[in-house]
Amino acid sequence: MRIGVLALQGDVREHLAALGRLGADAVAVRRPEELAGVDALVLPGGESTTISKLARIFELLEPLRERVAAGMPAFGTCAGMILLADRIEDGVAGQETIGGLDITVRRNAFGRQVDSFEGPLRVSGLDEPIHAVFIRAPWVESVGDGVEVLARMEEGPAAGRIVAVRQGRVLATSFHPEVGEDARLHQMFVDLVREG
Repeated sequence: MRIGVLALQGDVREHLAALGRLGADAVAVRRPEELAGVDALVLPGGESTTISKLARIFELLEPLRERVAAGMPAFGTCAGMILLADRIEDGVAGQETIGGLDITVRRNAFGRQVDSFEGPLRVSGLDEPIHAVFIRAPWVESVGDGVEVLARMEEGPAAGRIVAVRQGRVLATSFHPEVGEDARLHQMFVDLVREG
C-alpha cells in the first residue's frame, strides 16, 4: 500500500512524516506518472488556489479528478478539503477543484491568518479529543446525503460549523492534523485505505 502526498505546495513534509510514523509507504506526488503509482492520496493544507493552478500546470488536475472519481481514497486537510469539495463559496474567479466530496465549503471561513487558532476538538470515531489547528481554515456550509459529519465546532462564534467529513473513502478536515504528534486522523485514513 503506497500513499501519495500531493507535493505542489503546502504541508507536504508534515504529512509524509505522519504517514511514515505509522509505517505507511508514503511518497511525494508531483507528476501524473507518480500519481499512477499510488493507492491513495493526501491533499495537504496550503493555498487552495495555488495548488489548483499548479495541478493544472503540471497536468495533474484531470488525472486527479479521474482517480478520485474512480474511488481512490483521498484525505484533504484545510486547502485539501477545498480541493476535494464539489462546490466552493468565496472562491476566486475561475478556481477549480478536484471534487469527490458532495459538500459546499467556504474558503477562509474563520478569517485571515491573524484569526488562526487551535484547541481540543471531538471527532467521531476517536476516543479522546484531538488538538486541532485552524489556519485560514474553511468550514463546510452544507453536505449531501452520502456525507458523514465527523466533527463540528462546539463553542465560539463558529459553534455548530462542520469541520470534518467523510464520504465513502474520502476524508477531509478544515484543520491541520499533520501539525503536531497526534497521528490518529492519519491512522483513520490508513485504516480506510486498507479496508479497500
